[in-house]
Amino acid sequence: MRRDNMKKKPLTGLKVLELGQLIAGPSAGRLFAEFGAEVIKVENPANGDPIRKWRVVENGTSLWWYVQARNKKSITLDLKQEEGQDIIKKLALEVDIVIENFRPGTLEKWGIGYEQLKEINPGLIMVRISGYGQDGPYRDKAGFGSIGEAMGGLRHLTGYPDRPPTRVGISIGDSISALYAVIGALMAVYHRDLQGTGQGQMVDVALYESVFSFMESMLPEYDRAGVIRERTGSILPGITPSNTYECKDGKYIVIGANGDGIFRRLMEAIGRPEFASDPRFQNNATRSEFASLLDSTIEQWTQALNLAEALKILDEAKVPAGSIYSIEDIVADPHYNAREMIEEVLVDGIGKLKVPGIVPKLSETPGSIDWAGPKLGQHNEEVLVNTLKLGQEEINSLIEKGIIGR
Repeated sequence: MRRDNMKKKPLTGLKVLELGQLIAGPSAGRLFAEFGAEVIKVENPANGDPIRKWRVVENGTSLWWYVQARNKKSITLDLKQEEGQDIIKKLALEVDIVIENFRPGTLEKWGIGYEQLKEINPGLIMVRISGYGQDGPYRDKAGFGSIGEAMGGLRHLTGYPDRPPTRVGISIGDSISALYAVIGALMAVYHRDLQGTGQGQMVDVALYESVFSFMESMLPEYDRAGVIRERTGSILPGITPSNTYECKDGKYIVIGANGDGIFRRLMEAIGRPEFASDPRFQNNATRSEFASLLDSTIEQWTQALNLAEALKILDEAKVPAGSIYSIEDIVADPHYNAREMIEEVLVDGIGKLKVPGIVPKLSETPGSIDWAGPKLGQHNEEVLVNTLKLGQEEINSLIEKGIIGR
């Protein structure tokens, strides 16, 4: 047992019902579970969450599943059947938060929307993640994280100006939305419990809005100066120097020296002290006018050195610099391991499996990985019998009708 497991987690006692599937909703549920909340994940009895079969599959289950569903309890329910909906209503009395990421109106059609569950439990907090939000003209459109990234402005900025827009290599829109979902839910818990109102509320998270909120100064610059940001490859316009440079051995180094003092240290380190004192380069605004000149000067230096040599010089000069890690580099890195970001869990039928560690690090009430993603319906009996006090006859009837899995 890791030493962190001995400490009480900050969300111990909080109960969460997760009705979502795939990425955004379950990612939010994962964060709650890592920090001590009891997260009951509801899955379709036939196949469960589709992510169980996504990407690399071993022994019939996706390796991603063991990360995405860790510390959660899995129960199976057919939400399209009335008796499955009745169980959700009973669980709504037992939990603090419901997370869902169906298309707006789906839960209402099943009789378990926010207004319907609020009547049962006025203190209930429902987190709703969707492509476009719970209202507005696009409310009913199908939405995915990739579409949110496009509509939110991120895809327009990602890539090189002479090539089509590209994507970040992960589902970043879903992940950002999951963070907002957790933040919003905890704000609602604070309002209900710490401010003593006893009142629940709905947290409405739209994928496109989550992405748009990360677009920095794009909107006011357009509003006041008519600037339409475009794709710029590996640079950030107006932030100089900050780029990726090739080294002698064909590897690449990322250098961020846009701070005035850091820039001067960089110029000294690469043997160009005259640039450090040049009036053209004394602040970021004026440096940005000469970004091409500075980038070519820096790359002349990096191309004369191997990556390790360049990193050593810049580290000694206290200039932010780093190599571009593959997953192989990450697993071998001593800092990742010292910070417990590479952990191992035991998985039935597989053995030890490396998984990402917990973020963020809390000094007194840290999160931990208690178990990998559960088998489909693994906690049916625990939740239905222990929490809802259903009798064996009732459970057998639910199994026979296909409302819960066997």
